[in-house]
Order: sequence, then C-alpha cells, then structure tokens
Amino acid sequence: MVSKGDKKVAYFARLENLLSTYQSIFIVNVDNVGSQQMHIIRRALRGEADILMGKNTMVRRALKLLMPKNPEYEALLPFVRGNVGFVFTNNDLKGVREKITSNRVAAPARAGAVAPVDVFVPAGNTGMEPGQTSFFQALGIPTKIARGTIEITSDVHLVKVGDKVGASEATLLNKLNISPFTYGLTVVQIYDNGTTFSPAVLDITDEDLVKRMMEGITTIASISLAANYLSLPAVPHITINVFKDVLAISVATDYTIAAAESIKELLANPEAMAAAAAAASAAASGPAAGDAPAAAAAEEEEESDEDMGFGLFD
Repeated sequence: MVSKGDKKVAYFARLENLLSTYQSIFIVNVDNVGSQQMHIIRRALRGEADILMGKNTMVRRALKLLMPKNPEYEALLPFVRGNVGFVFTNNDLKGVREKITSNRVAAPARAGAVAPVDVFVPAGNTGMEPGQTSFFQALGIPTKIARGTIEITSDVHLVKVGDKVGASEATLLNKLNISPFTYGLTVVQIYDNGTTFSPAVLDITDEDLVKRMMEGITTIASISLAANYLSLPAVPHITINVFKDVLAISVATDYTIAAAESIKELLANPEAMAAAAAAASAAASGPAAGDAPAAAAAEEEEESDEDMGFGLFD
C-alpha cells in the first residue's frame, strides 16, 4: 500500500517534470465539472496537453520547493486558489484553449448555485395543471388557464447573472425541464515562459495590433510637434510644414521653385485664374444647365402641337 508521503513525493515529481517539459500552462476553473466530463476533455487533449489536478496546498508547496532554481514559478502562486487545475502544453495556445472550453455540459439549476448567465422563462403552455397556479403567482410570473393547463403569458427574467438561484426558481426550472446552465473548464489565467496574462490576450488580432501601433505613432508625432522635439514619426509632418514655408516664400518673392511656378502664373494673370474658375464652375453645373434648354424646347414643341390640333376643329 502506497503511503501518503510516497504519493506526495510522486506528485511533486510529476509536477516538476511537467513544468520542465512544457512552456505554457492554462490555469482552469473546474467548478461543477464531473469526472466523466473531465475524462472526455483529457481524451480530446491527448497528444497536445496534459492535465494535472491536486490540492492547492500541495501545488503551492511544490512550487515553493522549485522556486529557488526557477524563480519564475512565483508568478503562478497568486492563481493557485479556488477549485483550479492545470493544463500543460507546448502547442498553439488558441487551439488548445478552444478544445479546453468547447466541451460543456448542460445542467439543471440547483438551489444556491450562482447563475453564470441570465435565465429567462419563455412564454407558452407549461402543460401543468391549474392547481399549481399559486406556485407561479409566488414568483410573480403572469399566467392564464388555457385548455385546462397553465400558460405563461409573457417572457420572464427569472434569475439575473451573478445571483444565487433560489429554491423556488430551481424547482420551477426543473418542472419546466429547463437546464439553463452549461458547465465546463474555464480558463482563468495563462502562464507562458515565466509571464502570466489574461486569456483575452489570445483574442487580439493582427488588425488590433496594427491599429494600436498606429494610434501610438500618431500620439508620438503629436507630442513631438507640440514640443518642437524631433522624432521619427514626426519627420513626414515636419517635412510637409517646411515645404509649405518654402512654397510660401517662393510665391511671395522673386525666388522661384518648380512647385511655385503655376501659382505665380495664376497670380500674375488674374483673368486666366478667373477663366479657370469659371470653367470649373461650368463643368460642375453643366449637365443641369444643359437639361434646361432641352426641356424648354420639348415643352414649346408640345404646346405648338396642341395649338395645331385645336385649330383644326375650330
């Protein structure tokens, strides 16, 4: 028979082996996850990840024993609390997380359980006999009797997310065969090469990174221009501003650059500038103006035809 001490030694050895073999760890919450469901999850992760369960006191003690040689394990200690387990992997984190969280099992509401989602009771016939109307009235659920059974007249928000399920609510949901909750492993935190981060980081896309980078570049350029301090993001803006200044000097003086020649020609010949403006204005309003004479001619022709017709019968 294996003693408790031998079991602890074997557990510590296994944890040390997993920590040295894998670079990434999912810390997962295992509330309401049964042994059969855990077996299914283990089978789905076979060849990609290893799952280790154990008492938090044992895990913390093992980590503290390993910390002198591996101080980065200290980052794991704050998350070893509650009903948690560990999934070790070297594979793609997003793919492994998908397999961890995809296996969920529907479960009935139990009195005292904290609702992970909002629970609604839909309107419709319940199939329950009229004698149980008082049960619905106690919960504030509007009903009526239809064809000898109780019918709920409108949807009811029975339990809000984060609230504890009462005994009456649990009984009603069970009577209606409603299993509102699903349970499975939930990723709490991710450890990777000595650092820990939220699982939400895995949802960041390349587009998000580019957007954030551009926002940072824009902010640096704005600060640089306001402080009159040269930085790489501000160089294009500074170059354009300097070019504008040179162009303004060229237009205001006899010194000419190629970019200022067309502007100087227009300023030297106001009639040409006015003609160009008039041509642009005519081009913009040309179709509308062109339609008016055609419409007037068509109207005049129609009136002429009508006059001829009436003249023939005079």
